[in-house]
Amino acid sequence: MLKRYAALLLAVLVSLSLTLSGCGGTGGKIPTVKIGEVTRSVFYAPQYVALAKGFFKDEGLNVELQTTPGGDKTMTALLSGAIDVALVGAETSIYVYQQGSDDPVINFAQLTQTDGTFLVSRDEMTDFDWSKLKGSVFLGQRKGGMPQMAGEFTLKKHNIDPHQDLELIQNIEFANIAAAFASGTGQYVQLFEPQASIFEAEGKGHVVASFGTESGKLPYTVFMTKQSYIKKNQKVVQKFTNAIHKAQLWIKEHSPEETATTISPFFKDSDQAILASAVKRYLEQGSYAESPALTDSAWNNLLDIMESAGELKERVPAEKLVDNTFADSAVSSDK
Repeated sequence: MLKRYAALLLAVLVSLSLTLSGCGGTGGKIPTVKIGEVTRSVFYAPQYVALAKGFFKDEGLNVELQTTPGGDKTMTALLSGAIDVALVGAETSIYVYQQGSDDPVINFAQLTQTDGTFLVSRDEMTDFDWSKLKGSVFLGQRKGGMPQMAGEFTLKKHNIDPHQDLELIQNIEFANIAAAFASGTGQYVQLFEPQASIFEAEGKGHVVASFGTESGKLPYTVFMTKQSYIKKNQKVVQKFTNAIHKAQLWIKEHSPEETATTISPFFKDSDQAILASAVKRYLEQGSYAESPALTDSAWNNLLDIMESAGELKERVPAEKLVDNTFADSAVSSDK
């Protein structure tokens, strides 16, 4: 009987030892990271690739994704603790900083490096020129948001005063803009993909220009979190960034069609050809960042755009709100 209990005890100890050795100091629990994305768009394809290909799981993370339309709602979710990481425009971290937060929001991994919207005309045009917008009704984006600021920056670049030379509509909720245009509001609208391609396929609109090409490189969509979260979860943030960089490299090495197939579960109502067309557009204009690191030149371009829109109280140095430590490490480990 004694030998039997000794054998049983030995088995328990061995089992416990194996369990603890597999925990990596996390108490046996796989860390869960809750992401809040500002919208659902092909523009964020690398994020969906990281989820679909299991890159987060490979890093030992469980990731939960939710969509919170609008930068203000996404940031509110982050600050309240409803999510751990926000995927939103870097300008939102500046807004929080300008309010004097004791726990600033830090940008740690860039996903996209240009504006992701396109100018869609209700009428087909073979000879588009920006001057055609003068006197038109333009369905823009929310005031203070990156799409609207980049849009206004582009219009000014082409000698168009967005508040004097056209009728600018900004009072429609972000999630309802496409529906408003489809129902007859506006002659032009600023849309993300795949909505722009969907409207083309349905004959409801025609892409005539790219705000991403016009406004230059900037940290348009970035993974960010509170400084306090980074201090408590440095290994988690590093693993998260590693997965994102793997997805960035994957998209670079695969065709738009392969990417479309991979991310299709996140766009169940979209045609594969539409998704591929949208991915191709973003690849051609270099929208997907190939590195999660934010550059100083792109950050300064962001400040210029915010300053032009009258939304910047002071120019905030990148080192205040950007931490490239995790991005640099991810890139180095993949070389």
